[in-house]
Amino acid sequence: MVEIKIEISELKNEGSDMIKELTAYLKERTNVKVDTETNNVVIKDEEGKLSRTYLRVLLRKFLHKKELKDYFRVIGGKENTLVVKAKKVEEEE
Repeated sequence: MVEIKIEISELKNEGSDMIKELTAYLKERTNVKVDTETNNVVIKDEEGKLSRTYLRVLLRKFLHKKELKDYFRVIGGKENTLVVKAKKVEEEE
């Protein structure tokens, strides 16, 4: 069994509806069990066919679809963890 966590603490600032949409999107695309914890979305794949790379692509597509691609990015965390981080916005004078 493969368990991959996605840390979404910074994405939660966009609202709880965004997290619900993300979990629904991941369930629909991967057909595996998706649970939501306080700051994480946990994906459990019984067959072990789901890869971190594929999940990263799905997260990027989701951010692009929701027009959040300019504000967030997906980076690799510790073992079996992905992190959705806010991009640092440079202030223009």
